[in-house]
Parts: sequence; structure tokens; C-alpha cells
Amino acid sequence: MTAQAPTRPLGPDAGLDQVFELAQQLRVDSVRASTSAGSGHPTSSLSAADLMAVLMTRHLRYDWDEPGNPANDHLVFSKGHASPLLYAMFRAAGVVGEDELLTTYRRFGARLEGHPTPVLPWVDVATGSLGQGIAYAVGIALAGRDLEASPCRVWVLCGDSEMAEGSVWEAFDKAGRHRLANFIAIVDVNRLGQCGPTELGWDTEAYARRVEAFGCRAITVDGHDLEAVDRALTVAADGQGPTAVLARTVKGRGVSEVADQEGWHGKPLPADLADRAVAGLGGVRHLSVRGPRPPDGAPVPRPAAGPVELPRYELGEAVATRSAFGKALAAVGARPEVVVLDAEVGNSTHTQDFEKAYPERYFQTYIAEQQMIAAAVGMAARGHRPYAATFAAFLTRAHDFIRMAAVSRTTMALCGSHCGVEIGADGPSQMGLEDLAMMRAVHGSTVLYPGDATSATALTAAMADLPGISYLRTTRGAYPVLYAPDEVFPVGGSKTPRRGDQDTVTLVGAGVTLHECLAAADLLAADGIHARVVDLYSVKPVDAGTLARAARETGALVVAEDHHPEGGIGEAVQSALMARRLAPALAHLAVTGLPGSGTTAELLDDAGISRTHIAEAARALIQK
Repeated sequence: MTAQAPTRPLGPDAGLDQVFELAQQLRVDSVRASTSAGSGHPTSSLSAADLMAVLMTRHLRYDWDEPGNPANDHLVFSKGHASPLLYAMFRAAGVVGEDELLTTYRRFGARLEGHPTPVLPWVDVATGSLGQGIAYAVGIALAGRDLEASPCRVWVLCGDSEMAEGSVWEAFDKAGRHRLANFIAIVDVNRLGQCGPTELGWDTEAYARRVEAFGCRAITVDGHDLEAVDRALTVAADGQGPTAVLARTVKGRGVSEVADQEGWHGKPLPADLADRAVAGLGGVRHLSVRGPRPPDGAPVPRPAAGPVELPRYELGEAVATRSAFGKALAAVGARPEVVVLDAEVGNSTHTQDFEKAYPERYFQTYIAEQQMIAAAVGMAARGHRPYAATFAAFLTRAHDFIRMAAVSRTTMALCGSHCGVEIGADGPSQMGLEDLAMMRAVHGSTVLYPGDATSATALTAAMADLPGISYLRTTRGAYPVLYAPDEVFPVGGSKTPRRGDQDTVTLVGAGVTLHECLAAADLLAADGIHARVVDLYSVKPVDAGTLARAARETGALVVAEDHHPEGGIGEAVQSALMARRLAPALAHLAVTGLPGSGTTAELLDDAGISRTHIAEAARALIQK
């Protein structure tokens, strides 16, 4: 039997009997879409259908015709694998057609991807790597409340399996600390994960105790009791504090052959079973929904941008690039869209300079690097321009968030300080030796490694206009300023601070090894060997033209980097030369051993990347 569509779309005044029919429609469409695609997660969608039916008819304040309305609520599917349910909701809202849902879901080139991405205008962030959507929601909520004074609320649907992820609890911790009353997590506690029962099963009280321990309010509810769900969401949205609605549900609800059964995670229903399921759920429906509208009122206008007056440095002045980054960041703060996030190392990365100038746009996430990146992604989704900084070594902890930020088409700037063995006595736990490889591998990324304060200043400012994810690598120690204040540093370029017509070898460095290369060139000059020096401040994109010219004119290159040999500057240089079918004599000096503690000079020499090692490598190439 097929239910009849109402004469008008369901709205906040819809009766619960109509909401039930909508929930059944969401279930039917989730089954139909995944079976048609031959893949997907229908059972994970069936469990949350009642929750989402109540939410979208009675509580989600959203203008579906204007997804960019700044007063709109936000809905994040942290359990992104339940995309059949989300897309079924979009069909009910009238923004996705039935044909698109049934014939394009999970197909090549279609926008209804296996997990939701912002290719759809109603999706803020890409999800699917579990434990991330809830963290993004915290960033969106912070931006809405603290940066925009927006009435928007942020709803996030989580699965119970992802509650084992540490990033979930980083998110609850920050929601509780900031008293984010506009943040509401709905946890679909359906007991079953991919391989069997979840850690806590249906023990919603245990989840509640954990949520409350992080300063958030917990409400437990039967996730299939529509009246109880409606009451819970009403309380959750009362503006009294961050809330988690912990809903006990049944995985595969409504389809008796799979309900609460193991072995059905991530599997579409076979065609015959799908037909029985659709019939058992009451058949195909064509209900439409237009829930509550967002509050009226003009958004708070963003202040006008002031002049960006970048700091200037004298040639030869000893300045750490991390210090130059901080001062430049404070200058770039004249642009009101710029926000800065720190992981409790602002006095080392020098983001504290921005905090002093613009405390209202500075966000402290403490030692929670995953949440720092997630909050940056959430703020970027609201149209802000985030910079986030910590030690380069600690960004590796947040690599999955950075990777997923690229899937979200996020634009943000990252800074990793304290790179390589150069940091000295702190030892290997603090040394960023993998970060270039990590960031070069991120889709669409830009990777920058300035060698002095002037270039660090220019590149920090440039990141405010770069699309995608940009990364600036900074050095702990102070080194001489090499470039005049008005020197320009285009992304994708390089500098050649030393060159001559008689050059027989090119020394390629960046950051600290640029200075070692310059010193090595002096050692070689004393022996009558002319060496060119290339400052490869743009690691991605790399200046292939300058490298190719150096290879043709000098015939030999020595690349020195304070990084592991895999994935860093050396491989960037070799890839650029191979693309042009050039094979000069080449020596690649990098950190191959496990460093310990010591002075900068001792560690550079022990790693084989000091000026003496660079000069020796150059002599060996020339002799060959």
C-alpha cells in the first residue's frame, strides 16, 4: 500500500503520524538508492530515520532555496556512511530528484557520492572518516557564535561506533569548555558496528556519563519514539548549553529480516529483499518537507579590512622565521576574515602576536591538534580564513583531518614550526622530519619553506589568498636576513642568491640548509670551485624551470634538506628534473639516521647536511 502525499509540504505543524510517514519514506529511499547502486549502508540509515524525520520537519531551521543563508542551521553527518539517509532527506526537501537519487548515487561523475562532500551546496564538510564530523561541528558552532553572532544552530549526527574515537571526546571537551549552546550532537546508538557489537552496545547511560564529564548535557531517549525524540530535540535546542541526544535505536529498523542482525553493515539489500523491505515499510512515498525557516534579520556585517603593513627587516639581521611568521600574521589580521587557531604553543610558533592584536579572532584549542584542524575546517566552511599552527611534528597527529580537509575543498593555512634536527637539544620527539612528505601528498596543497624573515613574511601574507591547503615550514633558530624588504616571492618560484657564468655545481637548499649551502659555497670558492645556490622556498609547486636551467648549465646538483629523504625536497627536485628528461649528476643529503639531542651544529653535521658535508658532496660530483 502506498501512502498518499499531503496537499502541502510537511512543516513544523505536521502531526507525528505524518512525521512517521516521512521516516518510512526516508527508509524506503535509503533502501532503494543503495540497492540500485549495488553498494552503500542502508541499515545504518534505517536506524536514524526517525531521528532525522523529526529533526527536519520540526527543528532544523533551514532555507533549502538559499543554502548560503548565514542564519541557516547546519546539519553535519559525522556518520557519513549513512549518506543514503542524507540524500533521502534532500529528496524530501525537494533539492534532489527521485531520478538522481536512484540512478546516480555512488556512480562515476555524480554528485551523490558514497560519503557526502561539499560538491552539494547543502553539505558543509566532507565526512566519512569517523570521528571528524562532530569536531567540524564544533568549529562551525564557534564561528557562528563568536565570529558572526549568528542565530544558527549546529546539529551533528554521530554513530555509536565512532564514539570510540579520541577526536570525538576532544570535540565534546571543547564544546563543553566554550559552552557552545548552539551545538547539538545526536548519537545513533544502534548497538552494531562493522564487525559486531560496539564497545558499549546499548548502554546509553554510560555514554551519558562520558558526555557529562566533558561539560556537556546528555539526554537519553528511545530513538524510535517520535514524541520522545521531539521533546529531546526541543530541550537540546533551548540554548542552555552544548547537548548530546543519545538515542537508542535498532540497526536496520523497519526491515525485519535485517533488523539488529550482524553481518549487514555496509551491504545493500539484494533486489528481492529490497522489494520485500519497501513493501513492508508501506511502499514508495512522495512526501515533501519544508521545516522551520531560519530567523529573520540581517547578518552582522564583517568589519572593513584595514591596511596590511608587513614588518620589514634589515639585511644581515638575525631573525627566526617562526618569529617573522608571527609578526606577519598579526599584520595580516587587518583582514577581518582571518582567524588563528593555536594548540597551546603560541609562544613558540608566535601566533601569540596575533592574539595580542586580535584576541576576539584567536582560538585556543590546547593540546588537541585534531580538534584544532577540525575547528579550522569548520570556520572555513563559514567563510573565514583560518591559520592554524603548532610544531611540525605534532601536525602529523592530525594528518587524517588535513587529508579530509582537502576532500572538503577547504581553504586554510597551516604553519609547522621547530622543523628538523635544527631544533637541537629537545631531541627527536620534537623534530618535524616527515611534514614535507605529509603535506606534499595532500591533494591541491601548497608547501612553502622560507629561509629568512623577509621570505617568511611575504609567504605568510601570500597564504591569505591561496586556494586550498597551504603549509608554511618555519625554523626555530635565528638566521641572517638574506633579502631586502621589497623582494617578492611568488608561489612556485625560487631565488638564486649566488650564481655565476663559471658555476660547475648547484647547491639546492631551503630553510636552514639554504644557509648551509651558502656557507658551503664559500668553502668551495676557497678551493676555486664556483657553486650556484638555489633557495627552493616553494617546495610545492616547485620551480622546475630554474632547476632545469641549473642542471643544464652546471651539470651537477647537491640537494640538502633537514627532513627524511622520503617525500621531501630531494624527491621534489628529482621529479621536476625527470619530468623534463634531465639527469644531471645529483647528490641528495637528508636525515637518514635517528637523531638525538645536541647543539644545532652537532646535529646538522651528524645528519650529514652541514656545510662541510654539502661541500664534500659537491667536490665528489665534480670529480666524477
